[in-house]
Amino acid sequence: MTQDQLKALVGHAALEFVPEGAVIGVGTGSTVNHFIDALASIRSRIAGTVSSSERSTQRLQAAGIEVLEANAVASLPVYIDGADEIDAQGCMIKGGGGALTREKIVADLAERFICIADASKQVAVLGAFPLPVEVIPMAAAQVARRLQALGARVVRRSGFVTDNGCHILDAHGLSIADPLAMECRINQWPGVVTVGLFARNRASVCLLGTAQGVQTLHFAAAPADRTEPKSA
Repeated sequence: MTQDQLKALVGHAALEFVPEGAVIGVGTGSTVNHFIDALASIRSRIAGTVSSSERSTQRLQAAGIEVLEANAVASLPVYIDGADEIDAQGCMIKGGGGALTREKIVADLAERFICIADASKQVAVLGAFPLPVEVIPMAAAQVARRLQALGARVVRRSGFVTDNGCHILDAHGLSIADPLAMECRINQWPGVVTVGLFARNRASVCLLGTAQGVQTLHFAAAPADRTEPKSA
């Protein structure tokens, strides 16, 4: 099977995780496009969606699926999105399409993150895919120096502006042994909007497209966010 066929396979398989009558979160990217196409076949069974990008919003609306603002919902039962890399704990690198901040916002609203990916995205250690960091433009050089101090080769994504009006720095050559620690560290740098590490908002389930069919991987819940103070 081709990579595109594998993406279509997991996109359709994700319908199993769509609760009837619910508003669901929908991500961004080529694999999610297949999910949106499949979702159109059951659009009358859902109450609507919250989208993580303008591109997905346009595709959802073209399919006759209602898109709500994130501020209009208090929570979502599921968020369905792809990944650029996913490890054995369900931690991911995301943001190859530049929608990482909105993806993380919608993921944080969801009770469960359902990752849909082809088998090429499964890795032992995150970092072979360049780590995206969304930054406020005036902080780009400062953040780039901090990433270089971690051993990364940093490339600003040329000619690209996010839906939030910001820039993307792609950090190449990192080996990320502790994704949660690195996510917390980079997110605290002044000027960082967010980093494309999804460890705090890791996947609950991954539907992995393989030559043998869809493999369903289940992951333990993420540990408490290390940046949040303990209750008294």
